[in-house]
Amino acid sequence: MRTRIAVPDNSLTRLRIALTVFFAVDGFIFAGWVVRIPAIKEQTGASASALGLALLGVSAGAVITMTLTGRLCRRYGTHRVTVVCAVLLSLSVALPPLTHSAPALGAVLLVFGAAYGSINVAFNSAAVDLVAALRRPIMPSFHAAFSLGGMLGAGLGGLVAGGLSPTRHLLGLTVIGLLVTAVAGRTLLRIQPPTPEQDTPRHKSAPRPPGTRTRTRGLVITFGLIALCTAYGEGALADWSALHLEHDLDATPGVAAVGYSCFALAMTIGRLTGTRLLERLGQTRTLVGGGTVAALGMVLGALAPSVWAALLGFMITGLGLANLFPVAVERAGRLAGPDGVAIASTLGYGGMLLGPPAIGFMADWFSLPVALTSVAALAATAAAIAALTRRAATA
Repeated sequence: MRTRIAVPDNSLTRLRIALTVFFAVDGFIFAGWVVRIPAIKEQTGASASALGLALLGVSAGAVITMTLTGRLCRRYGTHRVTVVCAVLLSLSVALPPLTHSAPALGAVLLVFGAAYGSINVAFNSAAVDLVAALRRPIMPSFHAAFSLGGMLGAGLGGLVAGGLSPTRHLLGLTVIGLLVTAVAGRTLLRIQPPTPEQDTPRHKSAPRPPGTRTRTRGLVITFGLIALCTAYGEGALADWSALHLEHDLDATPGVAAVGYSCFALAMTIGRLTGTRLLERLGQTRTLVGGGTVAALGMVLGALAPSVWAALLGFMITGLGLANLFPVAVERAGRLAGPDGVAIASTLGYGGMLLGPPAIGFMADWFSLPVALTSVAALAATAAAIAALTRRAATA
């Protein structure tokens, strides 16, 4: 069923800018937290496995609230929920440095994860409506803003790591987040979310061949699995890249913080050029090629004997993973509309949030470099899934 969305062009432009700002501040705050994980790990005295369990609080908080956030969006609107969640995210990021044990850290990360998962559901839902209104494939640009925010947040974290305590640093992120929310939130709240209107009601009642719904749902879940494999790598590098560089390769805290910044920069570049890449290669080749490149880059990043080789591996991984998540979500949405986007996004963010604790357990069982090679394995899996489902997805 095709839709038209009657919203003035000027409003759509302002809405796009406001949503882009929220994507960017989300990445900025999240990256600011992850680059201080080594310092907070030392402060709490947690082992790798204990830290992994504490990080599971982020996953649990997000999973618990994602479905609830979808209901809140339907009741109160995606714009209002986005603003409220941005406030909660900004406030909760200041909590981890106040803890002095792994259980306490896990408890506050439960709150942080709830805010993080909720805002991602809210502004992705708002972005889906805007993409439909503009009838242009601009979803990668929003994810590029998230990556740019992550790069800036990690870069700032690297600059202040030697001079500011985690408490002061993350409290500063709270202030920045609240100020940005106050400015961008006013614009977002003044604009009504685009409301779809049916073009041709007969499409709604058009008969479907038997088994179409089951097949479509299976393909949506398949693309959701690609998103999960991709986002697993993002979450793993966000939470463990600094620890790998600092503990395994003897990098200084400032240099260690640059690791995620390099990854985020590469993802930003990849997503900003994603439209041209898709036009040149097509979606399936982009998925297969991106997954393969990411797998090779992560093997280098995890097993390199020097800091600079590892940083190069992180950048190659970022370029490879850049467009896998947006393409997977877009293809799921094309198959099943907003429901498809919701399924793929939930699986994707589940991978991002569940990856870090899995890395923690594997690091205790084997070693952190070996654990990080699981990112390469899942990136290769995403490429294989895309290749194997090529005919089914285009049928």
